[in-house]
Amino acid sequence: MAFFDASNPNLYIAIALSVVNGVMLCFCGYKFLHVLQLSGYKIQGYKVWLKDTHAKYIGRIALLSFMSLACMLVTVALFDSYISRDSYFSYLGLIFYFYFTIVFIVNMYQVPQKTPLVQTYRMTRLCIVHGLLMAGLTFVIIYFTTEFIPYVRFASISLTPLLLPLTVPIAHGILVPFENLNCKRYISKTKRKLKKFPNLIKIGITGSYGKTSTKYILNTILSENYSVCITPHSFNTPMGITRVVLDYLKPNHDVLITEMGAKQVGDIKYLCDIVKPQYGILTSVGSQHLATFGSLENIAKTKNELIKALPEDGIAIFNGDNEGCVKLYEQCEIRKYITGVSNPKAFAHAKDVKVSSSGISFVLVIEENEVQCKTKLIGRHNLENILVCAALAYNLGLSMEQIKIGISKLVPINHRLEVKRENGLVIIDDAYNSNVEGSERALEVLKLFKGGRKIIVTPGLVELGQKEREENVNFGRKMASVADIVIIVNKTNMDAINEGLLGENFNSENILFAASLIEARIKLKEIAKEGDVILFENDLPDNYR
Repeated sequence: MAFFDASNPNLYIAIALSVVNGVMLCFCGYKFLHVLQLSGYKIQGYKVWLKDTHAKYIGRIALLSFMSLACMLVTVALFDSYISRDSYFSYLGLIFYFYFTIVFIVNMYQVPQKTPLVQTYRMTRLCIVHGLLMAGLTFVIIYFTTEFIPYVRFASISLTPLLLPLTVPIAHGILVPFENLNCKRYISKTKRKLKKFPNLIKIGITGSYGKTSTKYILNTILSENYSVCITPHSFNTPMGITRVVLDYLKPNHDVLITEMGAKQVGDIKYLCDIVKPQYGILTSVGSQHLATFGSLENIAKTKNELIKALPEDGIAIFNGDNEGCVKLYEQCEIRKYITGVSNPKAFAHAKDVKVSSSGISFVLVIEENEVQCKTKLIGRHNLENILVCAALAYNLGLSMEQIKIGISKLVPINHRLEVKRENGLVIIDDAYNSNVEGSERALEVLKLFKGGRKIIVTPGLVELGQKEREENVNFGRKMASVADIVIIVNKTNMDAINEGLLGENFNSENILFAASLIEARIKLKEIAKEGDVILFENDLPDNYR
């Protein structure tokens, strides 16, 4: 009976199998879809993930496929005398494939996610297109093996998961023209709405690190005099900003603060074209996302896109404690101000600084004005962030007293050197993300705590491209001078950190390894004593899990 004969029941079974497999592979391809979303739907970031993880996840998919294929072929061999080309026994081996795939999906979804996949309308469209694509490919594969390799029969369906690394970006490519049009539609709506607020003060904040902390600090200070709308969390992409403007910006708002993130050249320029900020803050230029930028020069060029986008009568604020910012400050041709924690020549600086494990007290100096300030935030880097915010607030008309009150109201941001006390332990949660400079600041904060042992839990530093191993060896060396115990999470940087620790004669018995953060927490329960200070430095992005 011909395969496409309308009376052939195997045709309809093949169609049903293709549809079911297309749906299953959407769930099976969760990781690939998730990484594409985390990469801002940019294939470059997706490629970097495949390269940086050394195809680790593809290996898991391959194991699933080959285990299923082996069991299905064994089933065919065992029932060979009973199975004919059109016999329903030929479907028996599919039980193994569906069982293994379901177990794979369940286990995958049980892995904790730092930033879970967000089921946006765009992701839903991508899942539908990807499911249809996989269903079509499954049907084609079933047809050809049925016609030309009948012994294999339906065992070939077990090879379809191997296509996932390719089919996800292909499905994305199919949707790109539509998504670009849709993106332009939302951006046009955003621009039209912003034109309705001619007196709105629009502020852009960018930097390799410190953007989110600076955004919240500035919001708290400016709220002493203005009604402020900010992009929440880490909403720093085109669609994130358009959503905030369209859904949250109200007529009573005086100020819009937008955090601007980037992973490649041109990203900040694109965001500035949407918002058209009159004021800009540059927090830092560092090696964060070096893997996607390719060079420090590209990073500096991209961060400077905010400054170049400001109007002639705009104001740019630079963190003078960051070398990269200082270089861009010198190039800036519009009205500009530089800050510095201990630089008396800076427009805004601090003196009589006292840093402790309970916060920072200092005298804020702006031009000839001084005011005594105190904050619960800890770490020199937070003082740097406060200064750039104070400098802009001063230029926006806030008095020194208003700035002081705003600074006193600052509270730690979740997972950014957030200090907690639990069961007699001091926990410093700096797990949101990390970079070379940020890890150094975290170690400085750890030194402030006296008493018990100092324990560091970290997977090291990632997304540093070719410099990643070198920087993690250095990180290990720096930890050796501060920590009593180090728990290295995940294999990604295990060897490099271990090399750095041992290079400084760190006691090897105090170096522990954990496959995951969950396992690290279990080890902590076993070894932690009352009075110990525990620093969680970085948590691997989901594309490293």
